[in-house]
Amino acid sequence: MCQPMTDELHITSLVVHVQPRRAEGADAAIAALPGAHIHGSDPNGKRVVTLEAPSASAILDHVEAIQRIDGVINVAMVYQHVEPLDAMNKEITNVEYPT
Repeated sequence: MCQPMTDELHITSLVVHVQPRRAEGADAAIAALPGAHIHGSDPNGKRVVTLEAPSASAILDHVEAIQRIDGVINVAMVYQHVEPLDAMNKEITNVEYPT
């Protein structure tokens, strides 16, 4: 699906449950998705995954792609955050501890 250019960054966290015997292939397929990162896993097949994309529809496309991966049992969205791209390039200063 072609996504329009946006000035936003969507960040979503997921818990992905995979069959342990298919974990290696599922992990590779998830990691191959643009903007997907696996941050943690356990031997029972649960993974903590984040997705970054320019739109909510792109996030949903990635979630659907993960759901179709062989060995994936369930995908649960935990959190989604949207940030303007220009805010991502601003320096953050700590008022209590200025540099």
